[in-house]
Amino acid sequence: MFCTGRSKEKAITRSQATTRSEKRGMRRNSVSHQRGYTLIELIIVLALVGIIGAAATMAIIQIITGSALANDQNTAVNQVRNAGHWMGRDGQTAKEVDDNPGSPKLLELTVWDNSDGSASHTVSYTFVDAADGLKELRRDLNDVPGIVVAEYIDPDNTSCSWDAVGRVLTVTVTARMVGMSDKTETRTFEIKPRPDEPA
Repeated sequence: MFCTGRSKEKAITRSQATTRSEKRGMRRNSVSHQRGYTLIELIIVLALVGIIGAAATMAIIQIITGSALANDQNTAVNQVRNAGHWMGRDGQTAKEVDDNPGSPKLLELTVWDNSDGSASHTVSYTFVDAADGLKELRRDLNDVPGIVVAEYIDPDNTSCSWDAVGRVLTVTVTARMVGMSDKTETRTFEIKPRPDEPA
């Protein structure tokens, strides 16, 4: 009866061994029943990832390109507006207008300096060379080089004319952005000198 301790030990060892071998068999069976991805499934996944990646890349390129085009257009518009602002400011106080002062000048104005007409100055708008055949438009005061009022100006499409009878100065300014977009902005300004200027 006291032998049962030893036989119990053997019985436990046998049952553990049986359990271990059953577990190994189950593992083998479960591994053999697992399936991997087939080549066709992998090709389909790679194709879908490629399509999604291409679509995302195209969207990013469209955003970057659209932004650059809008920036170029805004720059051209701002340059033309700035030129129109300065020419309009000087044209309103013009006493005399020379719309053909000779190259590189575009326009030359004699403007009143004060309201009583006791002094006047000469303001000229001069083309200054820049890149890509474009010019900068500089405002000179009394033939002293002054400030650049506009950049990227196309000199072939920028002109001015003075109607002495109607006293109207017509200025056409074209700005062109060279590069990817090649955006152009052209505006025509009609400027009338103030009637209250001294005669």
